[in-house]
Amino acid sequence: MSIFKKKKICVTHNGSFHADDLFATAALSILNNGNIKIVRTRDEKWFEKGDYVYDVGGIYDPVVDKFDHHQEGGAGNRENGMPYSSFGLIWKKYGEEVCGSKEVAQKIDTKLVQSIDAFDNGINLFDVKGEVGPYIIQSIFFNFRPSWKEKQDYDSCFIKLIPFVVEILKREIINTRDEFEAESIVRKAYNEAEDKRVIIFNGNYPWFETINEYSEPLYIISRKGDLWRAEAVRKEKNNFANRKPFPEEWAGKRDDVMAQASGVPDAIFCHNGRYLVVAKSKEGIMELVKKALLA
Repeated sequence: MSIFKKKKICVTHNGSFHADDLFATAALSILNNGNIKIVRTRDEKWFEKGDYVYDVGGIYDPVVDKFDHHQEGGAGNRENGMPYSSFGLIWKKYGEEVCGSKEVAQKIDTKLVQSIDAFDNGINLFDVKGEVGPYIIQSIFFNFRPSWKEKQDYDSCFIKLIPFVVEILKREIINTRDEFEAESIVRKAYNEAEDKRVIIFNGNYPWFETINEYSEPLYIISRKGDLWRAEAVRKEKNNFANRKPFPEEWAGKRDDVMAQASGVPDAIFCHNGRYLVVAKSKEGIMELVKKALLA
């Protein structure tokens, strides 16, 4: 018997590609430790040969690893009404195994998978202001498609992108896992804070989503390298408006000018958007926050 495992055959459609079939392939690659063979085709004989068949074939049956959503009636919706694409269907079955954690898989489904499923099903998640729209992850992948003047070799472009997409998904798993670990630290800091308007961390933790659950915090203080920084807490997770911006007269100031404007000798920076200030010491950043609270 060969010491090498037979590669799992991943069958998806040929021609143009989207984020859903790219990420579906990446998830299967991670699931199988990269030991996969990608076949891009619409030849039905491959639908029986493939270990996984997705985004093609007209069948959704997770028992036999067939994950299409283009058939009449689609492949169902989540409880929140969001329909599944091939990526979502594969993630539904294998996400926990890919991540090694149910809670991490669920979080990634909310943060990444559902946005890709929405796009693939023609659902808008944002409003475009005039002619300017966001440059989203689908835009990046579309840019790798051959232009009309180039050789129409979509298969090579698809295969070339898979290692990149695998790394994106792996980074999401790592960061999401570490965010869950940091969440308990953030909640502990909030619970122990004497003044709930100001939460202090001795390290640099991802606090944004957890802190936003509480109504009192206005500023987050943390250490980054040799410097101390204070950040204003947003009113809402998906809105750039802050609960209490730093004083207007500090906006855009640096170094000596910032120190003079704020009256704090070691203050060195205030972002023009008034959501971030930086000082050389903890005492300095505390003084900046104290002044901001009184402003």
